[in-house]
Amino acid sequence: MLAGALVVPLHRALSTAPAQLSANGYLAVLADGKVSLALPKTEMGQGIMTALTMLVAEELGLAPTAIDVSIPEADRARFAPVDTTTGGSTSIRELWKPLRQAAANARMALVDAAARRWKVMPDGLTLADGAVTNPATGQRLAFAALVADAATRVPTDAVPVPPSAWKVIGRDQRRLDSAGKVRGTAPFGIDVQVPGMKIATLAQSPVFGGKLAGHDAAAARAVPGVADVVALDDCLFVTADSLWTAKKGLEAAAPRWNEGANAGLDQAQVDAALTAAVARPGVTAKAEGDLAAARTGAARTVEALYHQPFLAHATMEPGNCTAHVTPQGVEVWTGTQVPSDARAAAARVAGVAEDKVRLHNFLMGGGFGRRLETDMVERAVSLAAKVPYPVKLVWTREEDIQHDMVRPAYADRISASLDAAGNVTAWEHRIAGSAVMARFLGDKFNGVDDDAVDGATAPLYPAKARLVTFKQVESAMPTGWWRGVGGLRNTFVIESFADELALAAGQDPLAWRLARIIDPRARAVLQKAAAEAGWGKALPKGEGLGLAVLHIWDTCLAAVAHVKVDAQRQIAVPQVTVAVDCGPAINPLGVKAQIEGGVIFALSAALYGGVTLDKGRIAQSNYNDVRPLRMNEAPRVITHVMPTDNAPGGMGEPPAAVIAPAVANAIFAATGKRVRQVPLQAGLDRPENPGVTQQKAAPGRERPFSRHQAGRPLIAFISMKSFRP
Repeated sequence: MLAGALVVPLHRALSTAPAQLSANGYLAVLADGKVSLALPKTEMGQGIMTALTMLVAEELGLAPTAIDVSIPEADRARFAPVDTTTGGSTSIRELWKPLRQAAANARMALVDAAARRWKVMPDGLTLADGAVTNPATGQRLAFAALVADAATRVPTDAVPVPPSAWKVIGRDQRRLDSAGKVRGTAPFGIDVQVPGMKIATLAQSPVFGGKLAGHDAAAARAVPGVADVVALDDCLFVTADSLWTAKKGLEAAAPRWNEGANAGLDQAQVDAALTAAVARPGVTAKAEGDLAAARTGAARTVEALYHQPFLAHATMEPGNCTAHVTPQGVEVWTGTQVPSDARAAAARVAGVAEDKVRLHNFLMGGGFGRRLETDMVERAVSLAAKVPYPVKLVWTREEDIQHDMVRPAYADRISASLDAAGNVTAWEHRIAGSAVMARFLGDKFNGVDDDAVDGATAPLYPAKARLVTFKQVESAMPTGWWRGVGGLRNTFVIESFADELALAAGQDPLAWRLARIIDPRARAVLQKAAAEAGWGKALPKGEGLGLAVLHIWDTCLAAVAHVKVDAQRQIAVPQVTVAVDCGPAINPLGVKAQIEGGVIFALSAALYGGVTLDKGRIAQSNYNDVRPLRMNEAPRVITHVMPTDNAPGGMGEPPAAVIAPAVANAIFAATGKRVRQVPLQAGLDRPENPGVTQQKAAPGRERPFSRHQAGRPLIAFISMKSFRP
């Protein structure tokens, strides 16, 4: 298909790019003149299919809709030296320079080919609508006529289009994948159809670490449409001609479990371990200055204990993967954030070389870090190796939530000493929780999870002395990333605590921050959000404004939440005002969509989120108790995208990170009660709020930390158990 094409691999551009630009992809101008972009990152609702295509369109003088963009197969060698992992708000940051450079190189190759054909200088030639034109003569040559010549002389150092000449970047662009999603034609992993395919579902030990003790295979096979029953030591699969039939067969199989050592574990034990862990400093993540000296003579010392729960991803598209294992190799169809790692995992499970695996990657109906894991692929391949046909393995919603790789639960004990003017002299932040990075680093793990302390080691508030420590506390609960682990969870603690410090200093929370934040970008977004939200205006009883600001993921973002608390102590958030400096907003419409989606996603978690351990298993199972925000509860989100000359920042995590602290601070403004635990609704409902705030706190003073309580579910999504054929 690429015969006679102008192919521009991004790693050529990377040879002159900074070392941190580590993404790769494949850009081609085909023989027929069409431009093809194999997406170097995967689309999971965040809008990069559109934003990255806009970068190419700018350089080649095309409308984004004129570019054929696809999600390629996993191929580590093709995209070497870097992988195609999608996560950490990195897509735009990593590809901003190399993708524009590759497209600029393609543009210059086409222009030079036309200049040679016309025997003119390339200066002054332009690209538009798939052709090179000479404005001086009116001559025009389509890309198709130039591809062969251009492919022989591709530069590596063409100059990208300057901002002053941008016609695509910075303009609102409707998403390229919207129409297919609305019409139901966009291909997600769960939509895959393969000839001869069976559908399967599975049951894994409900208690983490448990093993399969027995099952009734004959009863399962007696269900019409059931094909096979496959048992592993810790799970049971049933394959059939439909998901419903597979589920009925699994129910008939009635798997029994040896629950193992974790059957007695509950949330109270986890919380107690976390609280005990922050009673003393852990492994040092950041130390500067003399903490003891900085505390001497302080006018006041403020200390607080915060707690955040395990969080399930609960993506709209539940776990799924289709696999076919044959003597010739393995073929996999799925949506994954880590296509190269997933391909390697499939090879490992099947016991074949990686080049014997083809992994087709698809759109994802939500990722948020869940599809950074490869367990879905591993389960599907382990099943496919036992049956002679292709098999699509689909997790039920209950299985998906109860065997999630959840966001870790954390406890934070944070203290600060203030001088008479309210300035921070000493700052100590102790963090305890699961270390997700330890699972990946193995023996190289040094005791500090760099992701868990992200945003804590360099907060916006200066101090003469600072100590940040981390204590690894593991339980049976498997943990993973959740839309930014460290930056998100640390923003809740630090921005909530900043309000507490302002109160202790007798100052307005906005004024206290602005008097101390040095970062000009953070100050600018904070001032903008506060002004647009009407900070300082009088509000009725039971209403309040709260704010939060961050500079993480190369983005500065501030939010002001307007909160109402009624007589029954129910929290409503009618409006959130956001100001953001994310560098050049490639697609301002996409930036606003990310903010709106991030606010809703994070508000659901902040008010009602959390899963709990009960007898070694996750107690929650569906959207009735993993409570999403209802449409009538969704706030009006007002977004202000700030003009800036800064490099692009990430937009996946920042909007979600500021919501919990902004709402918690607004709850205090509305009620006078400080809520230091998530979910906030449960925290407000408690007669006593966990955590301490004290003046000149005595060393070692501790208070018991309460068990997490889920918020009141106000809706019930119907689970598969409620349906009948």
